[in-house]
Amino acid sequence: MKLTAFILRRCPYCLQARELIGELCEEHPAFSSVEIEWIDEAQNAALAEQYDYYRVPSFFRGEEKLYEADPLWSREEAKQRLEELLDKLV
Repeated sequence: MKLTAFILRRCPYCLQARELIGELCEEHPAFSSVEIEWIDEAQNAALAEQYDYYRVPSFFRGEEKLYEADPLWSREEAKQRLEELLDKLV
């Protein structure tokens, strides 16, 4: 399974998502089978414009948005939502 993730390099939510996914892959080794292509929207603006999202990080399977971060989520909530996302894909 392959996901496309739109991020901004210095975005704290994007950095947190990468960290949380690393933690989740350690806790659930099967999650490592999900390939994630990390795309910096600032460096790939033309590609990012082809997708429908407002906030980063946002994860897509093909053109289907599966996750879009919310700055109001706690770290625990973001981790739970990422875990649910990865769990559906393995």
